Amino acid sequence: MIPSGAVGANFDSFLLDLDGVVYVGPHAVPGAAETIAAIVAAERRIMYVTNNASRPPADVAAQLMGLGIAADPAQVVTSAQAGAALAARQIPAGSPVLAVGGPGVAAALVERGFVVIDAVVDEPAASGDDVAAVVQGFGRDVGWQALARASFAVARGMPWIATNTDLTIPVSEGIAPGNGTLINAVSAATGRVPEVAGKPFPPLLLQAADLAQGLRPLVVGDRLDTDIEGAQNAAMTSLLVLSGVSGALDLWRAPSTRRPHYVARDLSGLLAAPLTVSVADGRASAGEASVRWGGPLLEVQINEDPVGAVWAAAHLLWQSDSEPDNAVDVAQELDDLIRSDGTDR
Repeated sequence: MIPSGAVGANFDSFLLDLDGVVYVGPHAVPGAAETIAAIVAAERRIMYVTNNASRPPADVAAQLMGLGIAADPAQVVTSAQAGAALAARQIPAGSPVLAVGGPGVAAALVERGFVVIDAVVDEPAASGDDVAAVVQGFGRDVGWQALARASFAVARGMPWIATNTDLTIPVSEGIAPGNGTLINAVSAATGRVPEVAGKPFPPLLLQAADLAQGLRPLVVGDRLDTDIEGAQNAAMTSLLVLSGVSGALDLWRAPSTRRPHYVARDLSGLLAAPLTVSVADGRASAGEASVRWGGPLLEVQINEDPVGAVWAAAHLLWQSDSEPDNAVDVAQELDDLIRSDGTDR
């Protein structure tokens, strides 16, 4: 269950990002399965909302269940599905659409009634005018041939929809190039920019919220530039978890459009009381931690609570147009503490 006074108690539905929030590569984030089980026991609605368009919902749900997390394909909403929905507003069902990316892109287009033209497998028509639109999403096997085929259609003026523009994606080995890098290749070749379905643009989150049928959704993500900004663009409340891409320095430097309402080490923060920040006279405190910035250096008293230190420092630094001389080093130390062996110390 969700304890009274916990962050999660204020919401009736949860839009959870996947990469960096629920899992990283093939492994579950510590505490994710237990937190999700508590939310399910409280009869709150969960939607898994991912910018990763490479796999269909059934495959994503199967991975979650393999990690001991209750999931149904109907709970999974991908940017490929949001991209196919955007295409459906522009071209009629039955139209041929060039699919660039993993199997998830093609599956979403078929679900919407389009004829899928595979950017690698299917031979182009002699005239070159064989597609009515291009939908481009992430795929680990996307190469030059697929990008060239997409560029030819985009250059002819066909509608071009990107499932997302994430420049990176977290994997077990580290941070790898994401769909945004592949989008940039086509954009550089054609001089065009695509319409974007995924976060930080509203379509994906709005579609997920509609399916959740809740009145008070909470967006939970690990990226300021997609999840948190996307929540703001969709007029939703957000929680940043520090288990994925964005770290302390990213948060401290975040513009107002990328600042979350809550922050936590990981998804288990939904079951804890929110960190309350007080700021006065160059000092700030949150949880058991406090920070002071009265000279060139940021002074931090962690007191076993590095997340509180990150959150307190964020509110203090957001009031200034500059940053401490040691901001990079302090942020790295706090990130290391937060991510070390699943504990705060």
